[in-house]
Amino acid sequence: MEEVSRESIGLLRKPSLDASPPGLSSVGAVFILLKSALGAGLLNFSWAFSQAGGITPALIMELVSLVFLITGLVILGYAASVSGQSTYQGVVRVLCGPAIGKLCEICFIVDMFMISVAFLKVVGDQMEKCNGSVSTVPQPWYTDQRFTMSILCVFIIFPLSAPREIIVCSAPLMLAGVSVFLFIKHLVSSIYRPSSWLAVFNVFPTICFGFQCHEASVSIYCSMYNQNLSHWTIVSVASMLACCLIYSLTGLYGFLTFGDNVSADVLMSYPGSDITVIVARFLFGVSIVTVYPITLLLGRSVIQDFWLSCSNVWGCGECVDPSETWVRVLLTGLWVATTLLLALFVPDIGEVIKVIGGISAFFIFIFPGEHLLLQRLCLIFWGVVSILVGAFIFGQSTSSAILDLL
Repeated sequence: MEEVSRESIGLLRKPSLDASPPGLSSVGAVFILLKSALGAGLLNFSWAFSQAGGITPALIMELVSLVFLITGLVILGYAASVSGQSTYQGVVRVLCGPAIGKLCEICFIVDMFMISVAFLKVVGDQMEKCNGSVSTVPQPWYTDQRFTMSILCVFIIFPLSAPREIIVCSAPLMLAGVSVFLFIKHLVSSIYRPSSWLAVFNVFPTICFGFQCHEASVSIYCSMYNQNLSHWTIVSVASMLACCLIYSLTGLYGFLTFGDNVSADVLMSYPGSDITVIVARFLFGVSIVTVYPITLLLGRSVIQDFWLSCSNVWGCGECVDPSETWVRVLLTGLWVATTLLLALFVPDIGEVIKVIGGISAFFIFIFPGEHLLLQRLCLIFWGVVSILVGAFIFGQSTSSAILDLL
């Protein structure tokens, strides 16, 4: 959930279809879907091309995934119109039952949490690379990643994340800076073949991580003044094709430059002393720092709703109100502290992406497929296919991440 502006936050938090008159234009919907997907995933597509065994298999898998990505968005728009809900978890709860709804909320929280870890890992890697250019040996204590990241979290990220409403606009220059930086580099062409046909599936976690905007799609659809399903289909196709083009070009140029030696974070493959790279790192770092509080806000709001619903079910109506200030600050502090610890000790962002990709499969494949199981036979077939593909991606991504960590 990257690159979300103040307008996007309002969409994601809108409680119901009738809360305010919808007025989002088609162009605005395409733009918000696009910027909800684009972000840290840009750094990982070159690595995904390498993991898949080369350009051709990676592009084929990306195009195959595009079919499911677009149909998933269309299904979610249809489900939102049928259910009358304006949030992803609300749609799942109404159409699939309270049990699946709780599973969706848990997956949403874990997804936001792991995305927060990935954000901090990206920022930490960029800071470490810049500090690595310091010629002093041994390096000063204040350049240690554990110190710099702790200072960043305590004095910048936590104050931005603690308020009830997050009012932050991310840096729009990030995409332009990274794109220019990648395009001006000298390209080295090479041809690679996958070591195994199974290697082509390694690209799926990065695709799920990079293209995930499905959590926000329901609220975006409900905010459009033209909620015709065919119109929403055009919006979904346009946004996903634009996203696919940007990711493909980024992955292609990064892979042609570094080949199989590309890092999971492509910026880490470039020298730390290059001024263009330093500018790119700074722009990307500012973007991540400003969008982290938004991710935390989304996860925290679901935790508070989950807390409140469980209190009502268990008859604990007199329990602490999760919306109280001290509870919000405590949840924010715990979220920042735990994500920081994981980001500092995770050896490679590639492992985080595999976990996120596996969880994202629920939102892109499995939950939309569940909606179709309640429909006609032909739609049921596609729903079953979508669920099976999502289950495969979840299992493959999660098991691969676990095996790599062992």
